[in-house]
Amino acid sequence: MVRKIGGFVSHWLKILLISHDKTKCMNIQENISLRGLNTFGIAKNARFFTVVASINGLKEALAWAKKQNQKVLILGGGSNILLTADFDGLVIKIEIKGIKLIEESEDYYWIEVGAGEIWHDLVMYAITQNWAGLENLSLIPGTVGASPMQNIGAYGVEIQEVFESLLALDREKLTLKTFSKEECKFGYRESVFKHGFKDQYVICSVRFKLRKKPELKVEYGAIRDVLNENGIHNPGIREISDAVIAIRSSKLPDPKEIGNAGSFFKNPTIDQAKFTELKSNFPEIPGYPTQEGMKVPAGWLIEQAGWKGKRIGEVGVHAKQALVLVNYGDGDGMEIIRLSEQIRSSVKEKFGIELQPEVNFI
Repeated sequence: MVRKIGGFVSHWLKILLISHDKTKCMNIQENISLRGLNTFGIAKNARFFTVVASINGLKEALAWAKKQNQKVLILGGGSNILLTADFDGLVIKIEIKGIKLIEESEDYYWIEVGAGEIWHDLVMYAITQNWAGLENLSLIPGTVGASPMQNIGAYGVEIQEVFESLLALDREKLTLKTFSKEECKFGYRESVFKHGFKDQYVICSVRFKLRKKPELKVEYGAIRDVLNENGIHNPGIREISDAVIAIRSSKLPDPKEIGNAGSFFKNPTIDQAKFTELKSNFPEIPGYPTQEGMKVPAGWLIEQAGWKGKRIGEVGVHAKQALVLVNYGDGDGMEIIRLSEQIRSSVKEKFGIELQPEVNFI
């Protein structure tokens, strides 16, 4: 039996009505620096800039851009983009907030979350409510709205496993459309919003289906090792989250301290024959079976190609995780692209594998 829930969840997060805010107070600013709004810390500017906190505000901003014949860049947490030039148009920062419990059954909770909520804040809030399913995705940077676009994933879990649907605004028609899981066409760090519907919709809110009875995933990465080191043999979702946070913190640089966008490349998938051939030449090569073939860690390939910790001017490869490219302070987006192309070339030459960027170039 499913019970409808009325009212919003109240806690330390700022809760705003997701789709019924009638406020009309758009504020268009000019020549705004985006350096503090992208985790790479790239110093580029927006010709025009505005923040929207409601669907109506988003409609107004898009209508203004169309009337002024301005290009539009939708910005969330800025954690998966690489700015290569100033943006000659309108940058719209999405700050549509809200966490709403809409249904529950004997086994599940259904929640609706504004696209502008910080992803990690949502995970932490879900844990306080004992909503299970997000714990392995702790400490992933960015906002909720970006999570289905990328089909974010970590430590054996992808967003599609807890995804129910999303509400998006057509950028041209200014009409709302609900997308089901099937319509999103999720793949490995992929969705229809990165290809078929690229730049056609703005995600406004996302619905998740979370468990009342956790199904813990502890075998991926070092989660089990961390739990054992801490003497935890019967973990709950909070202990899983704590372990993931500890692992990520030990391996990945904090964007507040050094500019980066997390994993720069996707982990490539190759067929079994190719993997067997590589295994004969590189016995230590790791691989994980998937439905598509064998997934090989891109970080391992990059490290073996000699790039780990290498610095070229103001950009480089992180010393602890070769999958992460970094900006040491005054690096430019084009410098990072050139570095990534050198890495791709050397990995292809050594292993015959073509790496694909996970980060979006703007």
